[in-house]
Amino acid sequence: MAKKIQKIMVTGSVGQIGSELTLDLRRKYGAENVVACGRKTAPSKELKESGPFEWADVTDPEKMKDVCKKYGIDTIINMAAILSATGEKNPQLAWHVNVTGLINTLELARELELTQVLCPSSIAVFGAGCPQVDTPQETVLRPTTMYGVSKVTGELLCDYYVRRYGVDARGLRYPGIISAETLPGGGTTDYAVEIYYKAIEEKRYTCFVKEDTRLPMMYMPDCIQATIDLMEADFDTLEHHGDFNVGAMSFSAGELAAAIKKHIPEFAVDYEPDFRQKIADSWPQSLDDSAARKEWGWKPSYDIAAMTEDMLKKLGQRHAAGNLYKQPGS
Repeated sequence: MAKKIQKIMVTGSVGQIGSELTLDLRRKYGAENVVACGRKTAPSKELKESGPFEWADVTDPEKMKDVCKKYGIDTIINMAAILSATGEKNPQLAWHVNVTGLINTLELARELELTQVLCPSSIAVFGAGCPQVDTPQETVLRPTTMYGVSKVTGELLCDYYVRRYGVDARGLRYPGIISAETLPGGGTTDYAVEIYYKAIEEKRYTCFVKEDTRLPMMYMPDCIQATIDLMEADFDTLEHHGDFNVGAMSFSAGELAAAIKKHIPEFAVDYEPDFRQKIADSWPQSLDDSAARKEWGWKPSYDIAAMTEDMLKKLGQRHAAGNLYKQPGS
């Protein structure tokens, strides 16, 4: 039987996913019951004023413990991470934040007997030797980036703490995440967000991956739903723990451009691959997420057409108001 979740801490709450996830959790669990934590980036006005906010770094275990005790935290969602492209520029920092930060979080869960830790993983765990189409739940993991290396380590750490200490640690492998609310944060799939902004603003975009580059993607509402669904799942139904594949859609950069052109016929895309192309080539083209669907009922709501219509509508409204790059609530 699942333990009752009452007080949630979200680390990395100022990031692309964390900022939207925190607000959704506050709406569902009550604003006072969801503590947002950030390291150095100032929170938006909405994030700061809608509930408690604390400056806390996952690499500082004493500060993390202080926040847990202050608010009576029973669940930590660890969204703090250095992403793939940024991580290749500073791999030591990526390891420190992504691995040391997670160990600190898991140790807090063990020591304070917390209800749950959820730490997302990524499709970056995959690499050479794994099937690229319908990549299975169980397959070889040979990542080519420090971000991927750190996420494989994180999956193993979560599973170890479940097995060794009985900590309820969970994780899901995010595909590329596309959002109309927050700007991308230094990942290899950032093009799939940037392209919408440039389509609205300039009717032209220079894409940093090739036209036929195909990757699994997910719209932010589905990403948030998947995260909450896994968090709320009964522990006894889970056969896996730190490494669930979750899918929604899969498309090439060219197919994404074509979906946008249905709404903006004059939109044009140039393709000039950079260092991120090599990273994208090492990742899956699509995922087999049957384990998530079976064990906790995962089911996405958006495909590329529905996502594109919603993205262009929201960004178009902001552009008309003169604040395309100003994030809601900031």
